[in-house]
Amino acid sequence: MDDTGVPMTRTDEEIYGPGTGGLLDRDGLPDWLAPVDRAARTVAPEQLSRFLPPASGAGRQSAVLVLFGEGERGPELLLMERAGSLRSHAGQPSFPGGALDPEDGDPAHGGLLRAALREAEEETGLDPAGVQLFGVLPRLYIPVSGFVVTPVLGWWREPSPVGAVDPAETARVFTVPVADLTDPANRATAVHPAGHAGPAFLVASALVWGFTAGVIDRLLYFAGWERPWDTSRKVPLDLRS
Repeated sequence: MDDTGVPMTRTDEEIYGPGTGGLLDRDGLPDWLAPVDRAARTVAPEQLSRFLPPASGAGRQSAVLVLFGEGERGPELLLMERAGSLRSHAGQPSFPGGALDPEDGDPAHGGLLRAALREAEEETGLDPAGVQLFGVLPRLYIPVSGFVVTPVLGWWREPSPVGAVDPAETARVFTVPVADLTDPANRATAVHPAGHAGPAFLVASALVWGFTAGVIDRLLYFAGWERPWDTSRKVPLDLRS
């Protein structure tokens, strides 16, 4: 707030730091995305997950694209299903994304945003020119793989055809209406064989769990879209299938 009492407008770099590289743009977003935009600029890391990047700086830098579009049933999210033959996370639905490559540039100056778009194009075939990046969630950590993941939020301003580019890596690419994600009938708690549990969504003939479900769960909550659901409903994970 300045000396006249008028609130000061902060830039994205003041909110997120220099790591956005000037690549974020919130102009022209649909009104329904406003709660997501607000959540991205206010949520704290510990409000998203108990798994945060190591203080030592260890971990492989990576990014995922959390892409919102508008389909026949309203707002929707783009997801993909990993190929069943992969050695890790086989058959698991996820956001498009992956590790930072040298071609993406410095992670402190937009490299992670470029990585999210590049990986999404490589995995789903989408045209990055039609994607408007508007926010970044705090970095999170996946202990089992050692990845430090930056969720990058995008608006699919000009949708393009998508599909599995490499069947050896991606089984399918699909969109899920937000209405299905918020439907209490589609929500459950996934229970891992090791005993730990987390949110899950039974949508589009898939069980979305793990990191992806955790990010979706927190976005729905902080955007004010979550509807009361039965957290006692358990779905055991069969990681052998």
